[in-house]
Parts: sequence; structure tokens; C-alpha cells
Amino acid sequence: MKADSVEMTNVPLAERMRPTSLDNYLGQKHLVGDGGVVRRMIESGRINSFILWGPPGVGKTTLARIIANAVDASFFTLSAVTSGVKDVREVLEQCDKESRSLFSSSRPILFIDEIHRFNKSQQDSLLGAVEKGIVTLIGATTENPSFEVIRPLLSRAQVYTLRPLDKEDLQTLLDHALATDPILSKRDIQIEETDALFRYAGGDARKLLNILDLVEQSSSRGQTIIINDKIITESLQENPLAYDRNGEMHYDIVSAFIKSIRGSDPDAAVYWLARMVAGGEDPKFIARRLVILAAEDIGLANPNALLLANATFDALSKIGWPEGRIILSECAIYLATSPKSNSAYLAIDAALEEVSRSGNLPVPLHLRNAPTKLMKELGYGKGYEYSHDYADHFSEQQYLPDKLVISRFWTAGDSVSERKMQDRMDGLRHK
Repeated sequence: MKADSVEMTNVPLAERMRPTSLDNYLGQKHLVGDGGVVRRMIESGRINSFILWGPPGVGKTTLARIIANAVDASFFTLSAVTSGVKDVREVLEQCDKESRSLFSSSRPILFIDEIHRFNKSQQDSLLGAVEKGIVTLIGATTENPSFEVIRPLLSRAQVYTLRPLDKEDLQTLLDHALATDPILSKRDIQIEETDALFRYAGGDARKLLNILDLVEQSSSRGQTIIINDKIITESLQENPLAYDRNGEMHYDIVSAFIKSIRGSDPDAAVYWLARMVAGGEDPKFIARRLVILAAEDIGLANPNALLLANATFDALSKIGWPEGRIILSECAIYLATSPKSNSAYLAIDAALEEVSRSGNLPVPLHLRNAPTKLMKELGYGKGYEYSHDYADHFSEQQYLPDKLVISRFWTAGDSVSERKMQDRMDGLRHK
């Protein structure tokens, strides 16, 4: 065998098939299709900093490289798993020199994989370079940036969501690999069924290609390779749930889990929790959803629910896996059996709608702060009633802007405490 053939054989199929242009980049049409924001940036030659958020194997790294190639920009990479602040600074210094070069046609691109693993100081070290335009930052993360990326960095970088590949994309990738890969194209491969192959891939292009690679390498030269559900399952010897963590079923199961708790069914909640645990779901993802649900669906009917959900998130980071499953189970059952109220959720949305409609209405004078003599002379703070000086620590004075004085954004749920407060507020609104 020739040396170059041996070298090609040692390169994984996923790497051999990595696209180099948008023409053979699969999926993410909302970003790279006609009129997509990323395609427009490439066509204009002006790339803004952004973060790609999506599950593994959907093309985050590949898209970053394609962008750099398309605009002829220098491409620097860091892995948040292995890089420290010193590494970041050294790369930024290289980018700074590159950006000042007379031979540089485009601003350097710094790609940071797993950016959510950077701590606050590491993320802080990026701010200056991004703000000054020394570098275009492209981050990649599998975690929600709202939780894992600091706010100042989020304000400087747009977040674009990448979606798992659908069956049509996976079929296209399969056909393309069989037809164009220098190794697979020379093998006699017969496709009988693809259900198991696509199910195990779970919307992940890399997994699909790794499975093909495994099947090809485990067969003898000259042997016809048959691909069907039985062969794929036997070759992998894995629970198919473990491969569906980022596929369509993942989102369906999470939805069923949340709706079961909202519907006060602890048995269904624990079942769907077990499906996620068995499928290899990130426990922090489950815990975050429980925190959100505790505020959105239980809320004021049982404020302790939010405390328990938050404690669950905290305990997981201390206990880890597999014992963390017990903590999640306790929280899920507690939330499912708790009284429910979405009044806080509805209230903030109603208030935001009013703010959008009415704009910046003035604060009533008696509620304004009066730190100076002039402000006091202008009536700031005049007539304010200190609530603790009144019975039940409640003063019947106006708190809303004049134009909204009889408006109601919050409507009580069924809990006793909520109804009691609602009666009091009704008296104030109709005073």
C-alpha cells in the first residue's frame, strides 16, 4: 500500500468529509441558506463576532473554518478545555500583530471551541480585543450561552442557534460519503435500511460518519458491506438512547417531562426523567429546566419550589453522577405534586407588553428619590407614605404611573396567600 493511502486510511471519515465551502455544508439553512444571516456576512466580507450554540456534530467548527476561508482571514483556534488566560493573551497578541499587518485583507478570526468552559476571568480577557476590533470572535458551545457566557461578552457577540440535522440532511450526507470518499467509494456497500443508523446518529453528522467508519473498518477487504438495522445495532452494542441525546426525540422527551410536571403527574415525570438519564442527558440541563418550571408553573402557589429547584442545581455540582439522579428525582416529584400557579409568568409578560406599548411613562413625584434640596423643592418624594408606619405594613397610595393607575398585570392564582394579596390590590385599584 502506498504511503499516501496509509495516511488517508488513518484519517477518520468525519475529518475526510469535512466541508470546505458552503456548497457542501449540510443543514442550518436558516443561517447559510439564501438570505441567511451568515451567508450575507460572507457575501459582504464583513464578519461580526458571534457565538454558535448547538448540539455536537452539527457543524459549528466547520462553519467557522468555512467563514475564514471565504473571507481570506487568518484563523486562530483555542480550546476552552485546555487553554488558560495566558494562552488567550498570547493568541490575542498574535491576532493584534496580524490585524496591523499591511498584508492582512481581513480581520483575524479567533475560534474558541467549548467557550462555555471558560471561567469569568478568561472570558473577560477577550472583551478588549473584541471591542477594539482586533479580532473577530467566533465561539462554539453546546450549553445555553445565557447561563454560561458573561453578559458583557454576550452584548458584543450575537448568538446563532444551530439545529440537529434532520433525516433528509443525514441521507444527503450518507449518499455524499459513499459517492465521494476515496475509501468508501471503492468498497461494495449495500444500504438496506437506515432507521437504526439515523437513530443512533441522533442528528449528529460526526456520529453518522463515525458509525460508517466503524462498519467499514470492521469488514474485510473485498467483502460486501451490508448496512441494515440489525448490523448497525450489533456493531455498536450500545443503547440507542445514548445516541439520541441531541436528536428530535431529545426535545420531545424534555417537552413530555415538563408537561408531566406541569400536569401534576409524578409517575410520568419520573418516567421521562429516567428516559433522559438513560439517554445520557446532561444533568445540569435537566436541573435548569426544573428551576425554570418552578418559577413559571408553580410560582407563588409554593415559593419553596424555586428554592428546592435551585438547591437541586447546586447539589448536582457537588454530588455529581450517578447519585445526582436521586436529587433530580426528588425535585421532579416535589414539583409535580406541588400546587401550581403561573401568575408571576403571566404578570411579567403583561407588564412587558404594556411597557412596549406605552413607553417611558414618568414616575409619580411622591415615589421619586430626592437626594438634593432642589429635588425636594420640585416635589420629589413629597407625600410618600412609608408603608411600615401603617397597619399591616401597607399604605393605600398610588405606585403605578398616572396613566396606568387602574391597570392590572398580576392576577392571583388559587393559593390562599395570592388571593389575600389580590383582595388588597383590588381595594387599592378601586380606591
